[in-house]
Amino acid sequence: MENTPVLKWALLIGLPILCLIMYKVILRIFFGVVIVPEDRIGLVTKKFVLFGKQELPEGRILATHGEAGFQAQTLAPGVYFWKWMWQYAITFQPFTIIPTGKIGLVLAKDGAELPTGTILARKVNCDTFQDTVAFLESGGCKGRQTAIITPGSYRINTFIFEVEITDMISIPENAVGIVTTLEGQALETGAIAGKTIPEHNNFQDVDAFLERGGYKGLQEQVILAGSYFINPWFAKMEIVRMTEIAIGHVGVVISFVGSDGVDISGAEFKHGNIVAKGTKGVWAEPLGPGKYPINPYIMKVELVPTTNLVLNWASARSEAHQLDKNLSTITVRSKDGFTFNLDVSQIIHIPTTEAPKVIARFGNMSNLVTQVLEPTIGNYFRNSAQGSDVISFLTSRKERQNAAKEHIGQVLDQYNVFGVDTLIGDIVPPESLMKTLTDRKIAEEQKVTYETQRQAQETRQSLEKETAVAEMQKEIVKADQGVLIAEKIADASVKKATGDANSVRLQANAESDRMKLLASGEAEKVRLLAKAEADRTEWTARAEAEKISLTGRAEAEKILAIGQSSAESYKLAVEAMGGENFTKLKVMEAIGSQHIRIMPDVLIGGGEGANGPISGLLGLKLLEEISNKQTTIPNTSPSADSESK
Repeated sequence: MENTPVLKWALLIGLPILCLIMYKVILRIFFGVVIVPEDRIGLVTKKFVLFGKQELPEGRILATHGEAGFQAQTLAPGVYFWKWMWQYAITFQPFTIIPTGKIGLVLAKDGAELPTGTILARKVNCDTFQDTVAFLESGGCKGRQTAIITPGSYRINTFIFEVEITDMISIPENAVGIVTTLEGQALETGAIAGKTIPEHNNFQDVDAFLERGGYKGLQEQVILAGSYFINPWFAKMEIVRMTEIAIGHVGVVISFVGSDGVDISGAEFKHGNIVAKGTKGVWAEPLGPGKYPINPYIMKVELVPTTNLVLNWASARSEAHQLDKNLSTITVRSKDGFTFNLDVSQIIHIPTTEAPKVIARFGNMSNLVTQVLEPTIGNYFRNSAQGSDVISFLTSRKERQNAAKEHIGQVLDQYNVFGVDTLIGDIVPPESLMKTLTDRKIAEEQKVTYETQRQAQETRQSLEKETAVAEMQKEIVKADQGVLIAEKIADASVKKATGDANSVRLQANAESDRMKLLASGEAEKVRLLAKAEADRTEWTARAEAEKISLTGRAEAEKILAIGQSSAESYKLAVEAMGGENFTKLKVMEAIGSQHIRIMPDVLIGGGEGANGPISGLLGLKLLEEISNKQTTIPNTSPSADSESK
């Protein structure tokens, strides 16, 4: 009894907790609840039917009206009741996601049978294959579908649909897409490509293409650069470069499709049909320089140069256009049986208006070269060489070149080609002939040399003869001239003696006159010089006297000034030192300045040397005597003393 409350409380608490934990199982069992997550869909399989039709219609694998089996209707994210687990099996699967840059190709496992002759099931209204019931009830066929799934997320029932993800189709710049369809009606008899069908969005709307009578196989229409949602089960794509026509060229279009065009080339042109643009044949209007989106399987564009074109018949030279790569040096035979080679260059021009006719006649430029230019030019020079020997051919090169230009120009004009010029290049004669010609030329030159030397010798002999005559004539003339010269010399001597005498006389007179003039001039010069010297002496004497006077006056003033200065100096010295001391000082200065000997050269003494005490005493005594003598002399004024001194 004690456990009853505990059990009650356990039930009250545990039951709700258990329900919370097991709510999905409880709801599924007791209420048939199915919860589909937001990123999933539910695929339903019905195990049995309690009431109504049990079996599926014959040939069907999905139930659309509640029959047992795989159900066409899927469960979108949400809550569903009465889906009892014993009657329904629910399988969750993620959405079908098509990434960016991809497309989804759909294969249906159920639906109506495809019509005979078709490989793709037509599109039905089924919400991009998300409404399976609508697909089946609207007549959707099993198999590959024309419709595709673009990038995005979709609720696709994988019981019926398989989705294959593939790349979009991208056409790069400067390229075009050539389309070949795998579905549609058969091409018409004689046609090689399907005609252009409007309003199918560049083959992206397959059903629109088929409904408007699109053809199976190669298509005339091309796709330009871009990205497209094209079903690869419907169309195959080949990417080719755009047709480029360079500057200096035109493109002649040869169309293999279109209606049979009317020949507009005229009655005179009988070598092909020239038709209007858009019809089958060679178009009369060529394409100018540029880039064009042309399908190379239905149209062919032949490039024709509109500038001057040079073709070389030379083994070692070829132009960039390579039209002359198979042309070689022309080998010809002369009338005299020699074989030799020559190089030829032909310049041609094809006008733009004549380009279609050239292509209509020959098909391409290579055929023009091989079928017309090569045989025409080669045969002309072979024929020309046959009518002449090698030497004449070599010497008349310019004339033959002009004749070739005229003849070949007339021939090319018949083929709608204008011959601008014909040029002869190197001519290589046979080696044996060249040796013969060389020897002949050397012999001719030697003959000319010998003839020249002979003429030179004759001229030299004539010159020497004339030189000898001229030398003799020179001696005769010299003798005649000697006589004349002697006569002239004699006359000249006489005239010279007369002239010399006259000259001596004239010189003597002139010398006498000159001496007279010189003597007169010299006397005048002496007189003038004497006068000038006297004046100079007088002025010099005056200047010297003036100088002496001024000098003496200045010297007297100088002596006076010095005496006055000395007297003043002595006076101040006497006052400062005393008269006796001043006298002694002057005596000593006089003795020192005049070097007076006051001591005898020989001094007799009894000492050991001259500088003993006795010498000193004698000296002092002598000084004292001199001093006494000076005091007995009457005092004189400083000025008088200065003058006497």
